[in-house]
Amino acid sequence: PKAAGLHCLFSQLHGPGPHSSTPEAAMKISYTSPDIPLDAESKTRENGIHTTPRIQRQTTEPSSNDFNVAQFQRQDSLTGMGLGLGRLKPELYKHCSMEGDEGNRRGGSCGRLHFILKFDCDLEQLIVKIHKAEDLPAKDFSGTSDPYVKIYLLPDRKTKHQTKVHRKTLNPVFDEVFLFPVAYSELPTRKLHFTVYDFDRFSRHDIIGQVDVDNFLDLADFPRETKLCRDIQYVSSDNVDLGDLMFSLCYLPTAGRLTITMIKARNLKAMDITGASDPYVKVSLMCDGRRLKKRKTSTKRNTLNPVYNEAIVFDVPPENIEQISLLIAVMDYDRVGHNEVIGVCRIGNDADSLGRDHWNEMLTYPRKPVAHWHPLVEVSASDMNV
Repeated sequence: PKAAGLHCLFSQLHGPGPHSSTPEAAMKISYTSPDIPLDAESKTRENGIHTTPRIQRQTTEPSSNDFNVAQFQRQDSLTGMGLGLGRLKPELYKHCSMEGDEGNRRGGSCGRLHFILKFDCDLEQLIVKIHKAEDLPAKDFSGTSDPYVKIYLLPDRKTKHQTKVHRKTLNPVFDEVFLFPVAYSELPTRKLHFTVYDFDRFSRHDIIGQVDVDNFLDLADFPRETKLCRDIQYVSSDNVDLGDLMFSLCYLPTAGRLTITMIKARNLKAMDITGASDPYVKVSLMCDGRRLKKRKTSTKRNTLNPVYNEAIVFDVPPENIEQISLLIAVMDYDRVGHNEVIGVCRIGNDADSLGRDHWNEMLTYPRKPVAHWHPLVEVSASDMNV
């Protein structure tokens, strides 16, 4: 029955077969969004994501140079991560059992981050105090991690602050204060981005997870001192440099019409040697990991902040809407070589956090366009054919 149901859904979305003379009516798109030929339908996507085993690594103690910063004073110097070699400790070697714990965390919380926000109206500064983290995942064989936190106030990526490293703990207490100069009127367009890392002296630092905070003016007690505790969300890599995409979703149950309006993107990753990109957005209609249809927007030349305002329309019957999801990819057009993926976001019941919430909000308020910003993430192995 499940296979028959999927076949029925696939037929509804694709329309008549290739030997029929009836025009395909499964999808409509604005005149600014030309069709993209479908991939050969004989290709199927693997359900699992195959990754190569992670190389075991050795770690040594980070330098223990502490620095004390007075309350609400700027910390311009970052944590000491000296290059001196320390005594090897076998218990700090990465172990494959840690990968199992990391796998269990995927799609969920990787602990909690406690911090305090306050805005100084006289100095026009956002004051961020990172208090502590709790229940972090273990990254080392000893069952501990060496955590530290990086902070951005997006979309500005030039100003970055960082805590010191806390050695061999899953519950570090930071108690460090950072200042971000920003006008109060700009706060609605800014977003705090915390990334928690596990320090490693000899190899790339492992990312533990991320926390994003926006809509500052909606926070209780803000601009006065506001205490917050947020779940640290698992991510496979730090996506701060990929950019954000804004689009709206609208579903008309009576007409069975799903409309995705691509509005704009900001701070996209530069893909060309000129320091810019030629971005366009590709939208794939997915069902059980299989692409049913795909369309794209027009290409915007030489920009990292494109504005589209283009609508893409799918015909999806109400009885099938719960089985559908969207894979949205921002691409960099290349006239000579292959087009490259800048970043992706997933929307649907099986998506993570914001992607799932946006989808559910669309279903809760039919016939009403619901717009949100979405951070772009790196394309995964299962999405390589976007």
